[in-house]
Amino acid sequence: MHDKKFDPKKLEKLNNPQRLQDIPPARIWDKLNRPGADVLLEIGAGTAFFSVAFQRHVKPSTLYACDVSETMLDWVHNNIVAEFPAIIPVHSGENTIPLADGIADVAFMINLHHELDNPALILAEAYRTVKPGGAVFIVDWKKENMAEGPPLHIRCTPEQVMEQVQRAGFTNVNVFNDLPKHFLLVGTKDAQHA
Repeated sequence: MHDKKFDPKKLEKLNNPQRLQDIPPARIWDKLNRPGADVLLEIGAGTAFFSVAFQRHVKPSTLYACDVSETMLDWVHNNIVAEFPAIIPVHSGENTIPLADGIADVAFMINLHHELDNPALILAEAYRTVKPGGAVFIVDWKKENMAEGPPLHIRCTPEQVMEQVQRAGFTNVNVFNDLPKHFLLVGTKDAQHA
């Protein structure tokens, strides 16, 4: 099902400043309520556009920008790392993240979920890499007809994503529908789970 994947040849589309209006980092971070978060992990980072936005807003000491595309990671190496040395590009697999257990305070995915062939596998990796007491958040396109975004038939409902996130082990899962084009889902990894 590779027609679901974003074409790396169109990577400049990912750097459109309008995306920060549609998905404002400050608004998302307010919903997370994670003032002490020091290590972030973006799954499906692309050009690290949102990694940079959250680096500026949260100022973590480390932000792992994971992606399966060498093209995207090369672009990040060449255009982002010098200015933002806390952003570390990581070549991830389709369903694997080559990082240690419990490494991140917050893992996140923005406009990736609808591309996943097997969301359970990458959500299990998100759960594994988040510290006990840490959080995950997912932003994706609402399943509504609109001029932008992926085809309607590959979009997910927040309820589908919520069920998958809970099945991965996250609790206190909340959905927010106050963004114009996207939904936000936030979940927590219980503090007692190693």
